[in-house]
Amino acid sequence: MISTTDVGPHIVARDLTRTFRIGGTEVHAVRGVSLDVARGEFLVLLGRSGSGKTTLLNLLGGLDRPTSGTVVFEGQDLTKLSDAEMTKLRRTKFGFVFQSFGLLPLLSAYENVELPLRLNGVSWRERRRRAEEALEQVGLRARARHRPFELSGGEQQRVAVARALAVRPSLLLADEPTGDLDSATGSAVARLLRQIAQENGITVIVATHDLHLAGMADRVKELVDGSFVTDASLPRYAA
Repeated sequence: MISTTDVGPHIVARDLTRTFRIGGTEVHAVRGVSLDVARGEFLVLLGRSGSGKTTLLNLLGGLDRPTSGTVVFEGQDLTKLSDAEMTKLRRTKFGFVFQSFGLLPLLSAYENVELPLRLNGVSWRERRRRAEEALEQVGLRARARHRPFELSGGEQQRVAVARALAVRPSLLLADEPTGDLDSATGSAVARLLRQIAQENGITVIVATHDLHLAGMADRVKELVDGSFVTDASLPRYAA
């Protein structure tokens, strides 16, 4: 596991808040959260549904903007970027993995992985190389021509991870990546995420309620009602 004392912060959040208005009621999804994440760290944001973990993940990934506070990624304050600048950063520096996989059903595994590279204007030769490498890394090169309905849930999630890896991100964000998987398959995906952080030096931040996944992380931050309650120790969550 990587030591956060040996590597400077890769992404820094300071005093983040996110408030939504639903009807006449204000909902405080994130409340004054501060966080430093080291480059290559595997961090889990742990919490129950409604704890604020997904909202915080979206703020760190530039999918949402905070009501107040700052997010600095590789020296850039995300809160000061234009929408166009933020979109470019997400396409080139961030990889996203979601609970619902988000694969296009008419495309093969290879085509799903290649698609973001095509959107980024990467040459066809480089697209092929990156897509094949990413599928190899998640153990699915032999299934490259299969469509999502021909793959198991775990295989679909690994295709989603490969799609995120193909853009060569320095930060990978995953929202409940094991939520729709059985325990054995979820464990395999969790091990893959840990491997990505350890072997590729990619910073991995995962929002989850999965205690087994949390037990594989370098560090766990637990959220309750939009605030960190403790720096959770790994033995507490180890499976």
